[in-house]
Amino acid sequence: TGDATAQCSLGVMYYLGNGVPKDAAEAVKWWHQAAGQGNAEAQYLLGLRYAEGDGVPKNSPEAVKWSRRAAEQGHLQAQQFLGRMYYFGDGVRKDDAEALKWWREGAEQGNAEAQYLLGLRFADGNGVPQNVAEATKWYRKAAEQGNADAQRNLGYMYLNGNGVRQDTAEAFKWWHEAAERGDAISQNNLGVIYENGDIVPRDSAEAVKWYRKAAEQRDPAAERNLGLMYARGVGVPEDLVQAHVWWNLAGAQGDKDAQVYLKEVEKEMTAGQKAEAIRQARELFEKPQKK
Repeated sequence: TGDATAQCSLGVMYYLGNGVPKDAAEAVKWWHQAAGQGNAEAQYLLGLRYAEGDGVPKNSPEAVKWSRRAAEQGHLQAQQFLGRMYYFGDGVRKDDAEALKWWREGAEQGNAEAQYLLGLRFADGNGVPQNVAEATKWYRKAAEQGNADAQRNLGYMYLNGNGVRQDTAEAFKWWHEAAERGDAISQNNLGVIYENGDIVPRDSAEAVKWYRKAAEQRDPAAERNLGLMYARGVGVPEDLVQAHVWWNLAGAQGDKDAQVYLKEVEKEMTAGQKAEAIRQARELFEKPQKK
């Protein structure tokens, strides 16, 4: 009967296949009806579908149009998304200032992703004068809401004393938060910290645990480091096959050190060991990544 909220909700049910067969095109149909009546959530969802070409032909200018309508009503996710469209020049002329305007709108209303992106721009001075104190401020706001990217970057700010007093324990704390949320770079950082024992007591088994979590997400530094642990028998039994596996994967992503290690370890391996290592690496390469 024309209720925009119900139309938007029905679109979500079709999109998710919740109570009805999954049907992105039917979802878009209902979101169009709701969006035309000014429903901000439907406008935002419609913009996403046009951006992705999901349920409707990909059309970046349409994505911008609907995202803008939602953003102008204060929709937080739409503001963050519209900022991205301006930043990358997708469907609209690239405009760093306009991107920052929308990210600031979302950030000041508490959107964690927008806060992180605003912090990133202040950190690198892209579109605004570089200001590490402002970068730290926005990273912290996003990090306190659980944004793993912001937590990782805030950790680096504390490690290097950028915009804050240098504090390695605080860096460790934020990397641990991000690592628990599945951030592979932070997981590798924890592995390094536990392996070296500079900030926390040395714990090789804990180092291996975090290296493995990151390596299973195909982080090349973690793959290289996990290979080193196997080659040296630190935190795990020495295993040249496993060292080869992880260095092979890291090297395939362009890690130069891993490529050197791979050539060296092959001199100590039998043909059978190399064949097994290659088989395992192929299995891991084809396996879905996990956090």
